[in-house]
Amino acid sequence: MTCPEPGDVPLSLYVHIPWCVRKCPYCDFNSHALKEELPEQAYVQALLEDLRWQQPLAFGRKINSIFIGGGTPSLFSGVAIDDLLRGIRQQLTVAPEAEITLEANPGAADAGHFAAYRAAGVNRLSIGAQSFHAMHLKALERIHSPEQVRQAVSAASDAGFENINLDLMFGLPGQSLQQALEDLRQAVELAPAHISWYQLTIEPNTRFHHQPPPTPNEELLWKIQQKGQGYLRKMGYAQYEVSAFAKPKMLGRHNLNYWTFGDYLAVGAGAHGKISTEDGVIRYSRERHPQAYMQMPQAKANQRVLETVDLQLEFMMNAMRLRQGVTRALFEARTGLPFARIGKEVKQAQALGLLEMQSSRLQPTVRGRAFLNDLLILFDKG
Repeated sequence: MTCPEPGDVPLSLYVHIPWCVRKCPYCDFNSHALKEELPEQAYVQALLEDLRWQQPLAFGRKINSIFIGGGTPSLFSGVAIDDLLRGIRQQLTVAPEAEITLEANPGAADAGHFAAYRAAGVNRLSIGAQSFHAMHLKALERIHSPEQVRQAVSAASDAGFENINLDLMFGLPGQSLQQALEDLRQAVELAPAHISWYQLTIEPNTRFHHQPPPTPNEELLWKIQQKGQGYLRKMGYAQYEVSAFAKPKMLGRHNLNYWTFGDYLAVGAGAHGKISTEDGVIRYSRERHPQAYMQMPQAKANQRVLETVDLQLEFMMNAMRLRQGVTRALFEARTGLPFARIGKEVKQAQALGLLEMQSSRLQPTVRGRAFLNDLLILFDKG
């Protein structure tokens, strides 16, 4: 195995802001309900101190995208986000055309915030709508109303944002096919550049795992998925990943870097990063608890060099989410492994109708996308 050439791998930056107004019962992210005054300035300083320790990993490389996620980053003021982005630019080379995304909750932001974020350099907003039905928002314990979603999109547009993503979920407690499609219709009516539409999954260590709500059965979920994808396609949103739909030339560049096994630095409580070095591909994470993180932001919760089996599996876990797949050359460039290393598994996947090769491109079939776990398990071997 040879190591990927770091300078040839695109580099992004993920920033994690861990606080929310309320912890959602389905959320397994590192998020914490805010119980006291938000320590935004202290946290921004911790983020920048963390970044200072990671700065050598980005030597000679530029940042192509920044994603500020959470939690609820829109709890932070425009001043704090401006301080953060200024500090990032002082330490790293950020490409002039870099995509800079901030996640926003319709119930935790206002028009003033959006204008300040835009002035600070944020050029893409991801708004967590989840549903346009009040009953489903209540079941998910979201703090906003359907009308607040519409108001948030309008305020974002007025603030100058042309690149807006709406997050929507399906498979919600008690949801019908008609309700799921109505959510999509209302989302499309707002004309966002991008829609992330994904199924509610019951994750371990969540309240829904311990108290499962009544969700649609597999047959209904399949109908929702097929009808919804067809509707979005008809309305001009091309599906380029399992849960991502975009208008022409409006693909989410930060997430696309994840799916093509690019590199990303990560700062913030519980943040996870991946970096290609001369010693191999390294994954690392930070201390999860916000207070402990602020006391020692550079402390690593975990760090490991990916072994061969990890490399091939993790590459495929990301790449096979893409509708168009990836080239053989990209597999070799991003993992440092010869394509022959997975030749046997590729042939097995082809025989099962899960994968196809067109010229030098690996691409999941319709069956492969529907049974992604069955496809990936073939590559989970030493």
